[in-house]
Amino acid sequence: MRDSARVPLKVLSAAVALAVLATTGPAIADGPDHGPVADPAPQTQPGYADGEGHEPGLDPTPERAPTSEVSWLSFPGGVFAVDSLGRTVRYRACDGDTGRVADPTMRVAAGVASGAVVVGGTAYRYRVPLVGRSEGTLEVIQRHRPPTTLSGVVVTSPQPPTDPVAGARLFPLSGQLARVVADASLNPAGVTVRDLSGRYGDQQIAVNGSLRPKAASVIKLWILVELLRRVDCGQVSLDEGVLVTPEDIVGDTGQLQFETFPQVVTLHRLARYLIKYSDNVAANVLITYLGGFAPVNALIDSMNQRSTILARRMLDSAAAQRGEENYTSPDDVVSLLGAVWDGEILTPASRDLMIGFMREQTLNTKIPAALPPGVPVAHKTGDLPDASHDVGYYLIPGTETAVAFLTAGPMATGDETVRRMARTVYDFLVTPTDGAVEE
Repeated sequence: MRDSARVPLKVLSAAVALAVLATTGPAIADGPDHGPVADPAPQTQPGYADGEGHEPGLDPTPERAPTSEVSWLSFPGGVFAVDSLGRTVRYRACDGDTGRVADPTMRVAAGVASGAVVVGGTAYRYRVPLVGRSEGTLEVIQRHRPPTTLSGVVVTSPQPPTDPVAGARLFPLSGQLARVVADASLNPAGVTVRDLSGRYGDQQIAVNGSLRPKAASVIKLWILVELLRRVDCGQVSLDEGVLVTPEDIVGDTGQLQFETFPQVVTLHRLARYLIKYSDNVAANVLITYLGGFAPVNALIDSMNQRSTILARRMLDSAAAQRGEENYTSPDDVVSLLGAVWDGEILTPASRDLMIGFMREQTLNTKIPAALPPGVPVAHKTGDLPDASHDVGYYLIPGTETAVAFLTAGPMATGDETVRRMARTVYDFLVTPTDGAVEE
């Protein structure tokens, strides 16, 4: 298996905070609730409330900003996730994790979810718009302490464009990618693309963005983000060493399997090898170090990424035979990549470290092989006999873009489908007419 700007923390007065928070009473919870959550809503055309396509040349500006059933508030050191359909919330930050908590009294009106819950003696009063790029607030109230009010940017999947008119110039790429996907008769394929540069108004497009194949080694991105999140919280240091024993050794991709054990390996080297070599030993050791599957899945849940799950270790064939499998989707991958890029889930230092590891990727038979030599990319592959993926960033100056190319079916033909999708995106991005080509 081969597997920009952030809204700063604001401390506001309790009076101001209470003025904008819900007037309903708090829902009481004894502790984390890890029950099932609602299925995601059907996909709509990014940037539009009604889900209908719009031709370039027409005014693409929606009458009102689109809303989502799920959104999460990004603030320094944590997130606050809201599911307005399931009436659940989750606070996950450096100081703790409530788990999924029901708030049956949640008020949803005018595209804003508001309410309050009490978990373990701490109250969380929230006002979170269901429109991405808006600002939300969260007040944390503990006994014998002054209330703390956090504010930050709201994240949805997809994020609405910052400039719908510029974003419309990206729409023809959807048709081009749809033809590549349709031609891949042996490989169900999905692709999601998000402009990160502003050239296309930060627009996101997708073809089969909800496709849910086996994640293969793409799941390692979430393992890395959870580790770096703890670094940002000051809970761990990448200089810390972890004892790796002969029992930890598995084969296929990676470099650690060729070394002599037992030995102590730093978290920095484990993290780097996890991405650079898609190291399966590093992945399994880090899963154990982080506390198993639950913390990584908590990260995924806190970002409302409903198609992604970590359910088995690398090369655990017995678990796979039991039906325990890792899954993801193009939309979820780009949701993660976009949040990392925008500094919404990691600090700038950790973001740069992660992207640096992705730039060192040594498995380069897909995205890099499809592009002219020297095109800067940062990426992560994923291979199984019945899956072939490549995801990451095109780092062309002034046209930075997040991409996720995922396929199911035979790996060999899947590789070729990924290369065709990768080249299609590149050719569009470098078109002198800014991508506004006739269809």
